[in-house]
Amino acid sequence: MDSPSAWDDAAPPPYPSDGPAQPRSASTTAEEPASTPAGGGPDRLPPAPPYGTATTPTTSPRIPPDPEPAPRRDWLDLVGATAAGALGALAVVALLFAAGILGPTTTEPAAPAPPRGPVTQVITPRDEPGLVEAVAAKVVPSIVTIEVGEENVDGFEAIASGSGVVFDDAGHIVTNAHVVEGSSAAKVILQDGRIYDAVLVGADPRTDLAVLEVDADGLVPIELGSTEELALGSPAIAVGNPLGQVGGASVTAGVISAFDRQVVFGTDDRLVGMLQTDAPITRGSSGGGLVDAQGRLIGITTAIGVSDAGAEGIGYATPVELVERIVDELIETGTVEHAFLGVLGTDHYRPTGDGGLVVDGAEISEILDDTAAAEAGLEPGDVIVAVDDEPVTAMDDLIAAIRLRRVGEEVEVTIRRGEETLVLPVVLGARPDDV
Repeated sequence: MDSPSAWDDAAPPPYPSDGPAQPRSASTTAEEPASTPAGGGPDRLPPAPPYGTATTPTTSPRIPPDPEPAPRRDWLDLVGATAAGALGALAVVALLFAAGILGPTTTEPAAPAPPRGPVTQVITPRDEPGLVEAVAAKVVPSIVTIEVGEENVDGFEAIASGSGVVFDDAGHIVTNAHVVEGSSAAKVILQDGRIYDAVLVGADPRTDLAVLEVDADGLVPIELGSTEELALGSPAIAVGNPLGQVGGASVTAGVISAFDRQVVFGTDDRLVGMLQTDAPITRGSSGGGLVDAQGRLIGITTAIGVSDAGAEGIGYATPVELVERIVDELIETGTVEHAFLGVLGTDHYRPTGDGGLVVDGAEISEILDDTAAAEAGLEPGDVIVAVDDEPVTAMDDLIAAIRLRRVGEEVEVTIRRGEETLVLPVVLGARPDDV
């Protein structure tokens, strides 16, 4: 899946096409692959090939059709959160770019920025009137519009846009990797209308996350939250810039509809452990923030669900815990090396005693040679039920748990082997390039 182009490494494959929601894969590799570096100079972002072809593309005066469109795979049923002219008519898991709706964004000047650092502000209880207004007032200054395009003889030409979140006061902006795909330059527009050239720090296609950097004063970093404090029905507020509209961020409200959702975007590639929300998310919102009732970041808005009838009011966000882990490494090194357990496996089903079945672990079907699993003594037939203190009830849980760890980190893997329950220390390796 990795591409030799530095900028294109930021892009995951095209997202799935229409169709019914997919069940969990019956066979999965419990590992996370390594991405390749994606860096840029101070004035330009590295070049990349154009977007792949669309099945029913639209064009705008600023986005000519791809001259040599790449063949698409058959995808499943989610639409990523970007709106681009070249992708705008697709009823697939498209990317939520906003293309052709560009130009400098101007808003009323913002109030003087607070002291640098995350904003810590207690907001009214969730059942009080004015919750969304209070959250919006706190969060909107931390949301940016990202215009991506290319430099030519006439200067910067924007071809699409997405959203981003101010991560720290050093100028790091978090967005989705698919937002920066296929572009060689980018600009960041703050809520007070200031526009800055952006440098691509790095991108990770496997988690669809990327980091840009701007040299700007008075940034308002978002306060980070935790998904551990959430429950079904907890308030969820999405803040982004749908359709690249002039005037800055939009705010929509909903609830957390589900946890640990899977978003499939290729034959063997998917995002796991995703938050699901009914807060309206639309094209151009990719890379925006999903926040809780206190205005704390709980996820980066990434995809929406569609069916044959169109968008279904289902949005997906990458959990903040994974965002922190990936973004920290991108800032440190410009790339992400993914931890690798080295097993093939499937969901394990246990009879319930009344004729039913229930998934209760990740069953190993094969141990790959010279991997962390082999060195730790894991065996085919073992059923993994926990990583450290985190329960593993299915293969996706195992993948999500490993994805949160770094290469070289030691974890305790709890397994059932026959009638025994064992706890094995495992030092995670790095995903080989040829896997």
